[in-house]
Amino acid sequence: PPINMQHHCTPIVETGHQAMIHDAQLDYYSRRLATCSSDRSIKIFLVNDANGQQLLSELGGHDGPVWAVQWAHPRFGNLLASCGYDAKVIVHREHAANQWAPIYTFNHKSSVNAVQFAPHEYGLIMACASSDGTVSVHTFENDNSWSVRHIEVSKLGVNSVTWAPPTALGS
Repeated sequence: PPINMQHHCTPIVETGHQAMIHDAQLDYYSRRLATCSSDRSIKIFLVNDANGQQLLSELGGHDGPVWAVQWAHPRFGNLLASCGYDAKVIVHREHAANQWAPIYTFNHKSSVNAVQFAPHEYGLIMACASSDGTVSVHTFENDNSWSVRHIEVSKLGVNSVTWAPPTALGS
């Protein structure tokens, strides 16, 4: 009989979330999957072909639906940013195996709809798109603090943000 390719090529990930999942992102090495949901949680799974997935951690910190998650480049350690309806952006750091803690939190005036780390060549920088009509740009400074700039974009709100790829010096 013919092989059902969709069945063999589409893995099923049982997340255990209690509400709609809004985003799922693999880390740089495609070993861990972060998911976020309207249930206010973020879950991190180990994923591999042999054993499917294994829940490693569940992160909190949000007071409403979590819209997006984004992994930082591994040169900055194990960092995961999240954003949500509660107007919060949170950067979580893995300080021991599968033990995460928030290291940075920022509040917009309304829902934060997207978060994206810059290419690592620019340093540890992230941009956040908000329903308040701004994009905030957060830069990790040499003194271990974060600086924030706001770009006024639209009175209608901002739903997504992305970075251009890095360019070679002199180009």
